[in-house]
Formats: sequence, structure tokens, C-alpha cells
Amino acid sequence: MAELNTGGDDGGKGKKKVRSKKQNSKVDLTAMVDLAFLLITFFMLTTSLSKPQSMDLGMPDKDDKNQEEIKIAQERTMNIVIGPDGKLKSYMGQLNEPIEAVKDFTYGKEGIRKQILEKMVSVPQFMGDPKKGLIVLIKADKKSTYKNLVDILDEMAICKVPTYAIVDITKEESALFK
Repeated sequence: MAELNTGGDDGGKGKKKVRSKKQNSKVDLTAMVDLAFLLITFFMLTTSLSKPQSMDLGMPDKDDKNQEEIKIAQERTMNIVIGPDGKLKSYMGQLNEPIEAVKDFTYGKEGIRKQILEKMVSVPQFMGDPKKGLIVLIKADKKSTYKNLVDILDEMAICKVPTYAIVDITKEESALFK
């Protein structure tokens, strides 16, 4: 509401300008707050949470009666041994008669991944049959970390190795890290 000041106190000098007082405008935000809470509730209820990603890993039965030994050509078999402190060793064939000697590797693109990719190409060529590809045996020491095992399984997925298995480590293979 504007107020008009007609003023009689100007001392006879003339007319003063008429000014109106500015009112503070007030906006009722109740409806906007209600709408905000409705939108928050709607989006919370309708969004889907990200599902944890997992890798399918086939494990053998615990029943010892049904286990049978499978013979594998040593030329196709790559052994990856995971040791304590993030150490990693690999060899082809059997430890007592390796086709390729035991070598140290690092994790990642220039380490074990490069070796796996080379073997993925060379083993089928050596065998003379593209269906007879690389077989990787992963052996983890008791002192190795779970993270290192997962890293090797990730390398298997990245390199698309069709056949790999997690097997028990032998005493001789554990002695490689001492």
C-alpha cells in the first residue's frame, strides 16, 4: 500500500516529489518445497541401483569320488604361480620338465598380459589345430593376496582365454618364491 505524502512541512519553498514506499514482496514457497520432496521421492523409488559385477567361475564338486584325472598336452599348458608380495612367475609344461623356464612377470599390459597374448597365438600354431588352444593353470600361494588372484582372473577375461583353472599349488612351486 502506497502512502502519499502531501507535505505541509516544506517551509513554503515549493512542492516536494511524492514518493511511494516500496513494499517487500513475499512469495509463498510451500508449494515448491512440496514439489521438490515429491520429485526426490519419485526419483529415489524409480532409479535402479547399480548391480555388482561378477565373473562366472566354474568350480569342481567337493565330492572326491567323481574326480578323474584329465591328461593335457604339456605344450598347451601355461602355469601362472602367484606368490607372496605380489610376485608372479610363469612357465610352460611341468615344473620338473619345463618347456619354457620359469620367468618373473609383472601384472598389467606389458607383463603377464603380453605373455598370455603371445601364447594364445603361438600354441594353436604349434599344435596345428585352432581348436587346441592355450590352457592356463592358475596356482596361488597361501601367502598371496586375494587381489592378485582377481587381477589374474581379470587378465584371463581381458585376453579371452577360453580354458583356465585354479588349481592347488605344489611344494616345489611354493619353493620358487624362497
